[in-house]
Amino acid sequence: MTRLSIGVLIAALTGLTALITYATGFTHTDAGVVAVIRDGGPLDESGIRQVLNPATGPTWTGFWSTAHTYPAQQRIYTITSDAKRATTLGVDEVIVPTGDGVNVGVEGTLYFTLNLDHETLKAFDDRYGTRTYIGEDDDMLYAWDGDEGWSAFFGQAVRPVIYNTLRVQLGALRCQELVPTCAFLNGADTPEPSTGLANLARVQSGVNASLEREIQAMLGGPYLTGFRFNLVRITLPGEVQQSITTAQGAQAGIREAEAKAEQAEIDGRALVSSAEAEAEANRARQKGYQACPACVEIDKIRALPDGITVYAPGNPDGVDASGK
Repeated sequence: MTRLSIGVLIAALTGLTALITYATGFTHTDAGVVAVIRDGGPLDESGIRQVLNPATGPTWTGFWSTAHTYPAQQRIYTITSDAKRATTLGVDEVIVPTGDGVNVGVEGTLYFTLNLDHETLKAFDDRYGTRTYIGEDDDMLYAWDGDEGWSAFFGQAVRPVIYNTLRVQLGALRCQELVPTCAFLNGADTPEPSTGLANLARVQSGVNASLEREIQAMLGGPYLTGFRFNLVRITLPGEVQQSITTAQGAQAGIREAEAKAEQAEIDGRALVSSAEAEAEANRARQKGYQACPACVEIDKIRALPDGITVYAPGNPDGVDASGK
């Protein structure tokens, strides 16, 4: 290879390297994310350079800069008592005690968004984007490491506040005020008049009234906003539900036995009444016979079976009972 060829090759490689280096200085964002750009050059201090809004085309952000991307769309956080669903991303299992100490599961959905104000985003990235959180596989993740990283951040920084808010709201009510059949756990014969739906609405309103304020206070700023909680239902653990089912069965058996006893008493009273009526009829009939001796024989003849033509008790000539 000639010196000229070597020189051309070196020049080409140098140009390609410069082009690649220059290209790495551009950043773009998808429609669903916002990016906080931090300087990353050898002479930079890794400070925040700028913020890119969602769906921003290729933008010069400097060489070796780092883009911390966060979700810009509304987030959905599902709360369930179903452990199978709770293993999936964005789904969590929450069980809290009621005022009378019964652990209940919560079924509901929480909606919120990340505050997209640039200055607020910068403060959020400074506070929460520069530290790591434990992921599902015990990996240490940043909040901007995709959905897994965001979930790790949310689970450690936000979830405890949600749990505490639900615990406070549900702890103000007894189990049977949320699930009427819980009355059987206390030996009740029947559930109290149902106020479950009204109390669920009360819990939901209480959560919505306080959750955003408490989360923002815990995080140290209005980084997450637009919170709205939809409470679907309250569930009971399997062993508690089984106890209620057993109690219901026992109460049903008691009610069945009571019903049979009541019916037997009614039947007994009916038999007594029938016997008394028969005795009274016999007494009336006896008085009638005393007043009309001939009526005795007439009734005897009427009581004879069909086909009898002669009735002659103590009379050898007999009495014609055929009516001929």
